[in-house]
Amino acid sequence: MTRYSLAIDIGGTFTDAVLLASDGRAFVDKTLTTHNNLLEGFFRGVELVTGRAGIGPAEVDDVVVHATTVVTNALIERKGPPVALLLTEGFRDILYIREEHRYDMYDPQIEFAEPLIPAERTFTLKERVYADGSVGMPVDPEEVRAVIAACRAKGIVSVAVCFLNAYRNGANEEQVREIFAREAPEIYVSLSSVIAPQMREYLRASTVAINAYTVPITRPYLTALIDELKARNFTQQPLIMLSNGGVIGAERASTMPVRMIESGPAAGALVACYFSRIFGIADLISFDMGGTTAKACMVQNHEPLVTGTFEVDRRYRFKPGSGMPITVPSIDMIEIGAGGGSIASVNDLGLLKIGPESAGSMPGPACYGRGGTDPCVTDADLVLGILNADRFLGGDMVLDLGAAQAAYDGLGADLGLSREQAAWGVFQLVCEQMAAATRTHATERGIDYRGLPLLAFGGAGPVHACMVAELTESPKVIYPPLASVLSAFGTLVTPAQIDLVRSHVALLEALDWDAVTQVLDSMTAEGALALGEAGIREEDYTFGFSVEMRYLGQQSEVRVHLTEDPRESRDIAAIQQLFEAEYARQYGLKLGDMKIEIVNWLVTASGRQPERSTAQAGATGSRHTETRPVFLRGQARDVPVWQRATIGPDDRIEGPVIIEERETTIFVLEDWVVTRHDSGSLVAEKKEEN
Repeated sequence: MTRYSLAIDIGGTFTDAVLLASDGRAFVDKTLTTHNNLLEGFFRGVELVTGRAGIGPAEVDDVVVHATTVVTNALIERKGPPVALLLTEGFRDILYIREEHRYDMYDPQIEFAEPLIPAERTFTLKERVYADGSVGMPVDPEEVRAVIAACRAKGIVSVAVCFLNAYRNGANEEQVREIFAREAPEIYVSLSSVIAPQMREYLRASTVAINAYTVPITRPYLTALIDELKARNFTQQPLIMLSNGGVIGAERASTMPVRMIESGPAAGALVACYFSRIFGIADLISFDMGGTTAKACMVQNHEPLVTGTFEVDRRYRFKPGSGMPITVPSIDMIEIGAGGGSIASVNDLGLLKIGPESAGSMPGPACYGRGGTDPCVTDADLVLGILNADRFLGGDMVLDLGAAQAAYDGLGADLGLSREQAAWGVFQLVCEQMAAATRTHATERGIDYRGLPLLAFGGAGPVHACMVAELTESPKVIYPPLASVLSAFGTLVTPAQIDLVRSHVALLEALDWDAVTQVLDSMTAEGALALGEAGIREEDYTFGFSVEMRYLGQQSEVRVHLTEDPRESRDIAAIQQLFEAEYARQYGLKLGDMKIEIVNWLVTASGRQPERSTAQAGATGSRHTETRPVFLRGQARDVPVWQRATIGPDDRIEGPVIIEERETTIFVLEDWVVTRHDSGSLVAEKKEEN
């Protein structure tokens, strides 16, 4: 019997829906994101794809997976409820002091993101856990009760608890949670020893503060999602996409929203790895451009780069250290405010500027006809002739060409340019911004981006990818099937997975294996519990082990992936050899006379890789010759227009060319040639220069 799996990815502008049948048929659609009530757009997308398939909710009997921007939106908009922070006495200002690093040494007006929890909602307790984990002073219950009374007086709905050295022993934090559970069960409590049990106080405090800030939003949201799915006769419990590229049960995800921040983008990076294996290309660039942002991720040896820390709400988008740090495993990518809804304007110097402000889905670009008047990137694509106003979303959403032209008449007048010249300037500049972000991201990680293929997806990605490829010296662009909703599809080919980290600082040569085994046993048990809640069978559990190490006295660690379970092998020499090889790969040397220190142990608990794919049909439909005038590099040109469904394996299409499909448009520049791959992907390759 045919089984169906469903994926919904809520983005800043569009909500994408994919319904995948076990026989390979795929039903996809897009609808505008409903920011006032995200679940309204969620179920609108559900109704669109189930209606296309002609099935009811009960027939969706495989999985229901969800990627969402609800956490990111809450942090950027700062519209969360009142939240309190509970710290050890003497450390009240940790969120303000940060780690005392300046991300720009020469900026006298340096700015940092304002802490989510201000000083007036920060409380301290006379408790102390020492660096070795021993409890020097237990929690006084009367002090906690006084804090509860103060929280109620201030209308606090959630509390973050981050005591000194709690990563070594969370007993005092647990005692606080128990008292809150008894005497103030209506207040959510997030513990640093649970959310981020790692050394470095500021990182841990920032992470648990972000979790506490967003729990009052995600818990009701995901609870309402579970209830509504049940009310509509869906039989499957929803799975939620996490920042690390895995999916997990909605109930557990609701308690740790800090792990959901890069939910949708992570799915896109994972599906880029999926296609890298299909094409047999070990290294490529994942390029995802939607309505609000663009994301780039480097895929190395068919795997995405992963980081243990990342930032949100940066004051300056390319400057690490200017945002709020989070210490949870995440796909390592760069994200900039350059999407279809990004607003073009003229800055104080009279120069063209794009984003990071976005028109989103409401009012959206001027051409959406929803009241927007600002010139956006999508408006530029329409004015240039790349998009067809009558075929957007297959004609279900007709664009207003006149409104887009009026918006660019105004921008052109400000710049002293014609409407088309201003639109081409926006097209070029947004591509350069995305290429610059990609170059920066790759270079900072020691990766030579030149010559790497580009996988283009997202609603706006295929429109701009060819020029981005030219700017990053990429000779090949891959446009996969379902390109516009590929992140949603990515959640369906991603295994259940959770990454866990514990700090256990020790010299490698003096490692206490019994203590290490106890730490790893606790993490594998927690991982197994999470997999079970996600519906994974015990025989499908797998565990991977890594360790973060450094030479004694260094500040930063190097992550080393272990080839065996260290609890069984207990091989110090093998771990040292792996560390020295990785250190030499990253820095070009090793320090043989230095002692090595282990800082963190990591466990990845995952289920079996899902075996889902789409069946690709051959070329269908009748071909007809069509051209459209496009303003390209300063002049109008008649550009051929193809329908993607009509392109066969023997076709070889010279650029410039426009290739249309229902959910997106591919725009290929001159001197590029397009062919069709066996997977159904279209591949544009740069002609070799004579």
